[in-house]
Amino acid sequence: MSRFRVSVHIVPRQGILDPQGKAVADALHTLGFRGVADARIGRHVVLDVSAVSPEAAGAAVREMCDRLLANPVTEDYEIAGVETLP
Repeated sequence: MSRFRVSVHIVPRQGILDPQGKAVADALHTLGFRGVADARIGRHVVLDVSAVSPEAAGAAVREMCDRLLANPVTEDYEIAGVETLP
């Protein structure tokens, strides 16, 4: 077994009300950043896991997201990276 650090981004699904994201987008427009079309505020989760390969670590974290970390009705997630730890 090896150790891996897996990063996950969890954000509200498109079409789901995101008041924080709207507030950030509005504030950026007020500051002159007119090119911002949308902002989604979510979570960044970093997990250190033991697995036989990077692929297995990613698969385990996907299962964790499906079962606990992300609400499948209101949130989407993506594995942002898998890094081998020393």
